[in-house]
Amino acid sequence: MEMHQIRYFLAVAEALNFTRAAEQCHVTQPALTRAIQKLEEELGGLLFRRERHLTHLTDLGLLMRPHLEQVLSEAGAARSTASSFLRLERARLKLGVMCTIGPMRFVEFLNRFHAASPGVEVFMQEGTVDQLLAQLGEGAIDVAVVAQPNKFDGRVDAQPLYRERFVVGFAPGHKFERQNAVRMADLEGESYLSRMTCEFRDHIRGIRESQGVTMRYCFRSEREDWIQTMAAAGLGLCVLPQFTPTVPGLATRPLIEPEIEREVSLVTIAGRRFSPAVAGFVRTAKAHAWPARRSADAA
Repeated sequence: MEMHQIRYFLAVAEALNFTRAAEQCHVTQPALTRAIQKLEEELGGLLFRRERHLTHLTDLGLLMRPHLEQVLSEAGAARSTASSFLRLERARLKLGVMCTIGPMRFVEFLNRFHAASPGVEVFMQEGTVDQLLAQLGEGAIDVAVVAQPNKFDGRVDAQPLYRERFVVGFAPGHKFERQNAVRMADLEGESYLSRMTCEFRDHIRGIRESQGVTMRYCFRSEREDWIQTMAAAGLGLCVLPQFTPTVPGLATRPLIEPEIEREVSLVTIAGRRFSPAVAGFVRTAKAHAWPARRSADAA
């Protein structure tokens, strides 16, 4: 059963005249007649009864008419939906963002993307880098914003967005408040609050241990707000990315000697075809002047 056969049938059912129906469908009458005969063969019975100059629906034709009208209507709705999707009038994009990445560096970019593609609805969800890369591979999300200490493997394409260094968080009045930066060696003997969701946690610990710096682990938590609040209350120190939103009262200083940075990237599956919405999102991200890049250019 083909769509043109359904259109021809409904045109005849409305006009009750094969000649007028053919004119309305812009086809010859023999072509229209053959299409309806083929439809009758597929359905197993006559749809019209033609008696001299009179044409009317058979019982089978009367039975099938509302069903075929619904098929034609749903096909039209499907085409309209597809057209709207391709024109980015009604499209969805599933964006995964690593839970340690704050919104500070993304608001301007998201505003620019929304202005360029107002019909795209962005669904944002967070997770760890391992969770998001797995969801990306499964197709549960379209793009991911993540960072990790090691290079991404060949299964993904990673577009660098910006870099940010790590800072030390502590309570007001701590001795570090009088310093412009905190050396790794300065952390010796301090109480430490471990951010369990930090993808650089093992990397930073490895650097610290390689320098022989020992800290006392006091609390570990997956909750960023708990770790920061405890640090602001004087229960210990934490190490976090510089653009992460911080709770009121938490003081920070850059971590140096060595300075540790992470590169935040927009990640997609290598070779996977993009929907128009995803293609527009990636294109806008590549063209956007990210704040860290502007700072570097200005320098």
